[in-house]
Amino acid sequence: MADESTSDVVSVSHDSAVATVTLTRPALTAASKAALRDALIEVARDNAVRAVVLTGTGKAFCVGQDLAEHAEALRADASTAFATIDEHYNPIVMALSTMPKPVVAAINGTCVGAGLGFALACDLRVTADTAKFGTAFTGIGLTCDSGLSASLARAVGAARASELVLLGEPFTAAQAAEWGIAGRVMPAAEVASTAAELAARLASGPTRAYAEAKLALAASWGAPLPEVLRIEGEAQKRLGLTADHRGAVDSFLTKSEPAFDGS
Repeated sequence: MADESTSDVVSVSHDSAVATVTLTRPALTAASKAALRDALIEVARDNAVRAVVLTGTGKAFCVGQDLAEHAEALRADASTAFATIDEHYNPIVMALSTMPKPVVAAINGTCVGAGLGFALACDLRVTADTAKFGTAFTGIGLTCDSGLSASLARAVGAARASELVLLGEPFTAAQAAEWGIAGRVMPAAEVASTAAELAARLASGPTRAYAEAKLALAASWGAPLPEVLRIEGEAQKRLGLTADHRGAVDSFLTKSEPAFDGS
């Protein structure tokens, strides 16, 4: 595994076709948000990367905005303090949710605010049983960002999402699993290895099919059935022309294991 530190706040490592992007500090500063945005854009563009893991360090996955830095921005000029949404938060969420390869969130610990938004922007989540979750925004007089108003409602339903956002009460990994947020829950010591194994499995799979599936799942939210059927049909036609599909069909007929290379 090769480490490629992009800054002192975000590191990127590569193990075969899997890239792991790690937040090395729990709170999001301007430096860490910019580094995370740039790292995600880079791994999304890298054709050698076929799956991505997003994780944190220590007891935290991501606790959201560094409020000390935010307070300084408010004192300097409150009218520009939220420029970070368009500059950092939105591009990070778009990179996670739209990159044409699977992204696994390895939630090693506390996951609140924008951190929860980032986790829900990933395709799969592996969660430590000790992790704590929360929305946190209304507790400081704000509404959601990082796509949380949509992704949380989609994960847990509108009624529970309203309760979690408006009351802002913390919740456990067990509750997150019950409500559809946490995915696979396990001892904290097993999160990194499980996420790596899952990402490696995905990296060896039909990545073009995964990319089309991500697009279809995103587009289907709230879309009328005829539109969903159109999107699915067009994607199937595109995938039907791939070597991955033809090879997998031949492998099924010959009772052999398919091999996928993304072509």
